[in-house]
Order: sequence, then structure tokens, then C-alpha cells
Amino acid sequence: MFQTHTAPGQALGQLSFAKQAAVVLAGSLLIALAAQVSVPFIPVPMTLQTLAILMVGFALGSRLGAITVAVYLAEGALGAPVFANFKNGAAFFGPTAGFLVGFVGVAWLAGLATDRGITNPIKLSLVGIAASAALYIPGLAWPMGVAGAMGLTVYGHDLAFGPLAEVFMLPFLIGDAAKAILAALLVSGGLSVWRKRQG
Repeated sequence: MFQTHTAPGQALGQLSFAKQAAVVLAGSLLIALAAQVSVPFIPVPMTLQTLAILMVGFALGSRLGAITVAVYLAEGALGAPVFANFKNGAAFFGPTAGFLVGFVGVAWLAGLATDRGITNPIKLSLVGIAASAALYIPGLAWPMGVAGAMGLTVYGHDLAFGPLAEVFMLPFLIGDAAKAILAALLVSGGLSVWRKRQG
């Protein structure tokens, strides 16, 4: 039995390697399934990926949360159709590559909150919103930097921040905030039940 007040990530860290591996694989499957719940947008589809990634980070802690997302990305890189619209590693060469890589940081930031004992749904919501906002740094850096160095345009847009933000960021802000709040509410409720069972 885990000790009372142990953070979820710390408690999971006490499990055997095989059980931790099973948790990581289950988390990567959850993200893969959420990625297929997609609303078509161009160039980036709106999915439930970030909802699942925030939930994984909140629930598993920073270390296992980040590892879970890294495993998910590795699955895609190896050819599994786990990304949005059943895409695989080819997505790393598309306009969403920066977002994919940034998912690891989102899970780590979310998990850092619960590692430090933050389980209040309002505080977790704020952490989730901040982590989701931080995702736009690598998300926009990819087309601005890498594609810019190659002399490419992105879906007819130049590589200035404004036009790219209109395509890659602004349409998703409200949805990202809603997903962050939902993830916080779901995990906060789950953690509350888990802590009561510890007692």
C-alpha cells in the first residue's frame, strides 16, 4: 500500500519495472486513441491529443508522463499509425512536427504540478492552460525556423509570426483551454478518490 500523501508519480515509481512499463504503454494507447478523435483543420487538425497528454502528465507525474509521451512518439516513428488521422512517423516531416516534439514538455510540465502536490482543479487547470500555451513555442518554431531555413512557405503563408499564428494557434486557443480544464477536473477527481483509498 502506498503511503498517505505520496504523489502519484512517486507512488508509481515504487512499482516494478514491468508494471511501470504497462502503465506507460496504456498511457501511450490512450493518447493514440485520443489523437483519432479529430476535427479537420488546415494545416493542424484539432484532436483530443492534448487532453490525453495532460491527463497522462497529471496522473503519472513528470517522469513517467514524459516517458509515456516519448514512447508514443517512438511508436509513430517506427511506423505505427498513432498520430492524428492515423498518420505515422511521416508526420515528423510535416507542419505539425514541432507540436509532436513539444508534447513531451507538456506532459512533463503537467506532471511537475502533481509531483509537487498540486491537485486542486483550479490550480491544475491553470497549469494545463500554461502547458498548452507553451506547446505553441515548438509548434510555431518548426515552420518559422526549419522551414524558413529551407526557403519554404507553409500552406501559402509567409513565415512571419502573425500569419503563422493565425493558422497554427489562434483557432485552437479556446479548445486548448477547455481541454486543459477538462483534464484538470477529471484527474483531480480521480486523485481525490485515490487519496481517500490510501487513507
